[in-house]
Amino acid sequence: MNYKEIISSISNKDLNPVYFLMGDEPYYIDKLSDEFSKNLLTAEEQEFNQVILYGKDITTEQIISEAKQFPFGSEKRVVIVKEGQHLKNIEVLDSYLDNPQPSTVVVISYKGKSVDKRKKFGKNLAKKCIVFESKKLYDNKIPAWILAYVKEKGFSIDNSATAVLAEYLGADLSKITNELDKLMLVVKKEEQITTKLIEYHIGISKDYNVFELQNALGQKNVVKANRIINHFAENTKNHHIVPVMSALFSYFQKIMVYHFLEDKSTKSAASALIVNPFFVSQYQTAAKNYNKRQLFYIFEHLKEYDLKSKGVNNKSTDQSGLLKELIFKILHA
Repeated sequence: MNYKEIISSISNKDLNPVYFLMGDEPYYIDKLSDEFSKNLLTAEEQEFNQVILYGKDITTEQIISEAKQFPFGSEKRVVIVKEGQHLKNIEVLDSYLDNPQPSTVVVISYKGKSVDKRKKFGKNLAKKCIVFESKKLYDNKIPAWILAYVKEKGFSIDNSATAVLAEYLGADLSKITNELDKLMLVVKKEEQITTKLIEYHIGISKDYNVFELQNALGQKNVVKANRIINHFAENTKNHHIVPVMSALFSYFQKIMVYHFLEDKSTKSAASALIVNPFFVSQYQTAAKNYNKRQLFYIFEHLKEYDLKSKGVNNKSTDQSGLLKELIFKILHA
């Protein structure tokens, strides 16, 4: 079952005895776990019929013991296991899955990884209970996800704003929704969310971020690139050299990939670069400004300054100085 199907089954009280929520993306696992804990039983029923357990503190046998108990004054008993990835001998659960207690709903959150579906226990899970796998979104999917989330809440957001949020917050859906939820408390529904509003309310600069630095470098806009890097140099706490270089390496790597594409159409390039089609034109421009030979030298510079940032062949230059030197060398590759 997918996320919406499970939400619907909770709303309709059309329930299975066991739900196993697993995967690398904790956002949907936490959302579903909360839905089960808040919306299956009334507040009065929860007092006697809902148990929340933690994988670090219990055994699989204890889960089974709780699951086999009958509800008191309610049709259902709910056993929610959080941090199930810490359980030892979770395979013991297999015996319970053969004959689950029909009046109990067991929900196991297994975050950060998935059960190996090639092994016996993994195969049996899919056959005997509802398994939901929450996979990490690729970076190129994040802007579209932000757009859909904002739309679902009855708001609108422009492409530049989604790009800034995705670049600044990464693929952490919980962090993204937390910031968006705070923003939507102060923005009117008829007011489109823009980079200006994000800068004012969240503190993410629409002009001084890695996304804008990449654009400036791609366009070989020396003045803008130096203005941004000078800002970074004055705010190294918020713009540490390591994530900046990581972002730049990924950016120039995509430019190199673009050079070797046979089909450079927007749709094909977006798929190959794993980016939103909206941003393909930026890579087209950058590819015109940096040929393969120049990119080779840029990768050498990135490697060199990565080592220098870790103290290799560098005794005195601080990270602000390293950032300025690196950007100069990139622009003059």
